[in-house]
Amino acid sequence: MAEKQRPYRRHTAAIWAAGGLAGLLTALTGCGGPATERTGPAAVQRVLDARAAAVRDRDADAFLASVDPAADGFRDRQRRMFASLRGVPLADWRYRVVRTGAFPLPAAAGGGPRIAVEARLSYRLAGYDTAPVGAVQYLTLTRRDGHWRISSDSDGAADGKRTARQLWDQGRVQVVRGDHSLVLGTGQTGARLRELARRADDAVPAVADVWPGRWSREVVVEAPDSVRGMAELLGSSDDSAYEGIAAVTTGEAGASNRAPADRVIVNPRAYGELSGLGRRIVLTHETAHVATRTTTTAETPLWLSEGFADWTAYRTAQRTPRAAAPELTRAVAAGRLPDRLPTAADFGFDAGADRLNRAYEGAWLACRMIADTWGEDRLVSFYRAVGTAPNGPGALDRALRGELHLSAAQFTERWRTYVARVLG
Repeated sequence: MAEKQRPYRRHTAAIWAAGGLAGLLTALTGCGGPATERTGPAAVQRVLDARAAAVRDRDADAFLASVDPAADGFRDRQRRMFASLRGVPLADWRYRVVRTGAFPLPAAAGGGPRIAVEARLSYRLAGYDTAPVGAVQYLTLTRRDGHWRISSDSDGAADGKRTARQLWDQGRVQVVRGDHSLVLGTGQTGARLRELARRADDAVPAVADVWPGRWSREVVVEAPDSVRGMAELLGSSDDSAYEGIAAVTTGEAGASNRAPADRVIVNPRAYGELSGLGRRIVLTHETAHVATRTTTTAETPLWLSEGFADWTAYRTAQRTPRAAAPELTRAVAAGRLPDRLPTAADFGFDAGADRLNRAYEGAWLACRMIADTWGEDRLVSFYRAVGTAPNGPGALDRALRGELHLSAAQFTERWRTYVARVLG
């Protein structure tokens, strides 16, 4: 179905296998001693601290003072990026040096030694993030005129070390505030951003009605101007993987209740092709992921997390099972009743549209069956039971037995019978 979305996945930063400080000093100076102060993490941290203070103070001159004046193209991009941040309601912005190291770099024209840095950007949006959102950056610092300055954030790309791009790297950020939402967009009309805010505002109470536990009840939506922009925000260079995906929720599954730092990233093309009902379903589905994130762990199967999000979204949509699950309906009519619940592979981008849609539809019907048979409260308690189960094999089976008094095999068989009945 065109109105299906990408599975909720945990996005983690890649680990940069750079050399240690000792190797760096050998490469740049050939010895230890006084050079340690000039090239060590402390010196780099001071540069990044000054840069972060400039962002917090909205001081463009101080921000550009951290950039190598000889890196013309990079400096221009940094100037545009800073200007793009102008309307973003920042509560905080900081960098932390994770490690420094040497990687092969061409000589800097007219400059001194260079150092490779892995840094962690942390920022908070005022009124929405109670703890920082993190993003990895791979920077090159060049020593020029006795000072370290940033000359690139892309030298490590050849080795797969890509700086995480943010919306403000893509253009001027437009901001729309809703009652329960903050929408950030680039290259969008005001009407489109206001429509997204309205949909998100409607989604929050709809989700709160079935998930009354502790969550932020605020949604941050990012709306890039292209599928490529969406892929870039998700750390991918393959925008074709997102062509038919209307929206994606990012965030760290199982993270602290203090950090509702999810972002709903919208694909402008796929979202724009949806009906009004489709847009409502998409934003409610993604908001359900925001609400349930802290209870979604590695033990939560995708059929449960995706099925619950779809069940929440379709709960008041007044669509029949056949209308909401056309791919699975066709499969059942052709005698291809699924013999197992959807797996993680079924939700993969390379699974193909039909298989992906059947996975969502089957997951939705699994959660719908639980709500129909045991009640909505039991579906919620089952979700929580899986998320709080001890790690390791058998967690799902234990939650099934504890909440529904069924083994995994018995649950699967009841689901198959239910699918055949409601779609047959």
